[in-house]
Amino acid sequence: MGKKLYTGRYTTDNDEDIVVFLIGMRINNRLAIRKWFPVFKAMPPMIRELYENKEELGFLSMESFFGLRTTFLITYWRSIEDLLAYAKGQKHVTAWREFNKKVGDNKAVGIYHETYFVTKGNYESVYGNMPIYGLAKARNHRLITSNIRTAKKRLSVKE
Repeated sequence: MGKKLYTGRYTTDNDEDIVVFLIGMRINNRLAIRKWFPVFKAMPPMIRELYENKEELGFLSMESFFGLRTTFLITYWRSIEDLLAYAKGQKHVTAWREFNKKVGDNKAVGIYHETYFVTKGNYESVYGNMPIYGLAKARNHRLITSNIRTAKKRLSVKE
């Protein structure tokens, strides 16, 4: 059985600041398994740690995507401070040191991240006939009503 679907149109509250952190890796040389596999393998323990210590770490939720060459995670955080503190934590620092030791500037695998700090009222979402997904796992998932039917209204844009 799949996840529960919420029929209709839903959105999330946008009354708090949020941090969106994108992180991923790209396999540039599929044959260089000894270079890219350790990078790929380093992420699950960190994800487990985040979910097991969500409140303490300020981690809200995430979605993951796997392609032929690229793995991509969208993570949601309570604050920039929480994200930066996690980056200095033991699991992340160990993974980063291992990456630099095993891969360094070798072009067999690439990594990337992007960080977005979004202030309250400046993000919106729509989920139609979907399970709770993405930002809705991080913020309050609620039915779209007539007073917030448009993106402009959900964004608190002044007329």
